[in-house]
Amino acid sequence: MAEYYLQTENMAVGYDRKTLIHDICIRIKKGEIVTLIGPNGSGKSTILKSITRQLKLIGGKVILDADDLHGYSYRKLSTKMAVVLTERMKPEMMTCHDIVATGRYPYTGKLGILSREDEKKVEEALAAVHALELGNRDFRAISDGQRQRVLLARAICQEPDIIILDEPTSFLDIRHKLELLSILRNMAKEKQITVVMSLHEIDLAQKISDKIICVKGEIISYCGEPEKIFQGDIIRDLYQIDKGYFDPCFGSIELPKPEGDPEVFVLSACGSGIPVFRKLQKENKPFAAGILYKNDIDYQVARVLASEVVTEEPFREIGDRALERARTLMRQAKVVINAGVTIGACNQRMEVLLAEAEEMKHYVVYK
Repeated sequence: MAEYYLQTENMAVGYDRKTLIHDICIRIKKGEIVTLIGPNGSGKSTILKSITRQLKLIGGKVILDADDLHGYSYRKLSTKMAVVLTERMKPEMMTCHDIVATGRYPYTGKLGILSREDEKKVEEALAAVHALELGNRDFRAISDGQRQRVLLARAICQEPDIIILDEPTSFLDIRHKLELLSILRNMAKEKQITVVMSLHEIDLAQKISDKIICVKGEIISYCGEPEKIFQGDIIRDLYQIDKGYFDPCFGSIELPKPEGDPEVFVLSACGSGIPVFRKLQKENKPFAAGILYKNDIDYQVARVLASEVVTEEPFREIGDRALERARTLMRQAKVVINAGVTIGACNQRMEVLLAEAEEMKHYVVYK
């Protein structure tokens, strides 16, 4: 088998012979989870539909398991590739079992009659997505989350080497998002099934993917491991974020920091300040924080929410410069909040700062 299971060579995609995205070169190994991210309308679905032959390529080619994808018959391709799309199916008079069973048709004869072995695989696929109890229910009468599981079971039933999914977590609540992605991860890592999908939830994409493909404009703007892609500047450029921030440490989107000079100074450490930071942001009150070590979890949040953060390098004693700046900000603030500070060998000078804060009339202990 080739080093890469799925490849695109200078692929160009679009509609009505008009190229939307060109020079798409993707290399995916067997068992990898690869996720396309990017703004709405950027072309993620167009790329996936072109790979699955639902759209005709405008240029280039797709290589699947060392062979040109367009050389496959539809029957052979369906034994290699399964597709789960966002379009809501509305089948008439079909149970969930019937829907999953359609995944076995590439392996049946001309009459499409399922064997005992086929029926066994249908049951196994339903069990794999925790949907056995849905087998006899009308597919139209179940929830969106249940439908997505049933459609995934149909894909599993095909016994493919690769599954293509277009926004599989759309319409799902958080429980079912996590459940669906956990199933995909297990399939990829335990059965070496390659997973290629698009996601809107970049925090989930960061956590599940082996490789990220960023779709923007007429080209693939970035491609690589999540650790390289999920940086503040890359995500800001990809989504054109001008109000708010992407926090690569937590994989989360933050609202813009309150504008203006700090009205509040927050003393904290080891995560104690985070709820205070968020409360002040909701109240649109600009604040400063400190003295925080740059490896403190409080620092990771404060640096994107606070007007100013007084910092010290990790594992060093607090220096005069940081101490004096913190004193100045405390005196200028309308309120000084002690969110909780753990004193250790390096930050003993925080005791001095806390003692001075306690003497101030605008000192508050957060509980």
